Amino acid sequence: MSEACALITIDGPSGSGKGTVASLLARQLGWHLLDSGALYRLLALAAQRRGISLDDDAALGTLGAQLDVRFVAAEAGLHGQRILLEGVEVGDELRTEQAGAGASQVAALPAVRAALLQRQRDFRVAPGLIADGRDMGTVVFPDAPLKVFLTASAEERARRRYLQLKDKVADVNLRSLLEEIRERDARDMHRAVAPLKPAADAVQLDSTTLSIEQVLERILTEAAARGLV
Repeated sequence: MSEACALITIDGPSGSGKGTVASLLARQLGWHLLDSGALYRLLALAAQRRGISLDDDAALGTLGAQLDVRFVAAEAGLHGQRILLEGVEVGDELRTEQAGAGASQVAALPAVRAALLQRQRDFRVAPGLIADGRDMGTVVFPDAPLKVFLTASAEERARRRYLQLKDKVADVNLRSLLEEIRERDARDMHRAVAPLKPAADAVQLDSTTLSIEQVLERILTEAAARGLV
């Protein structure tokens, strides 16, 4: 790992658009991508498969340190990356609301965060890294030259999630999604370890009324001002 390696962190609550923005930025700049949320989703999924309770801090910490996970770049022309757990692709399973809720639950546990901390830092390699999560700029990469905190209203985030799911899930309900988002926000912001909050020196962006293109333009402008691009 190179501490001088170019780095942009993007933190924010669920549904703020940070995953999409991070992926597009990484592809545009030719940098590596860390989807830290995927690590916690993977851990929750692996725990459920092994019958480990999602509040068993010690067992989850041990599992997190040993987890067989690989992120494989998608084939040319395709967006994103393939995610493999113990050699099996699990991308679709990680995108469910259940996986997101499980990730939020295990991410509050100290042993889990300790086990996954170095794994996340190891993603910082040349030519650069876009790190997406909830504590990238506050805990994992506190020395990042550009930290972005991307948010949006709970109502707008629920609407976006509803539009993503309505053609895939028969019984998706906007009101239920809003309640889940608010519950997850409360859990993430008030957890004892690495709570969701902007770093003191973060650029804060509210994407409620902004397009993805406008968010990307703002971040690239901030990156250029810091000599990163």
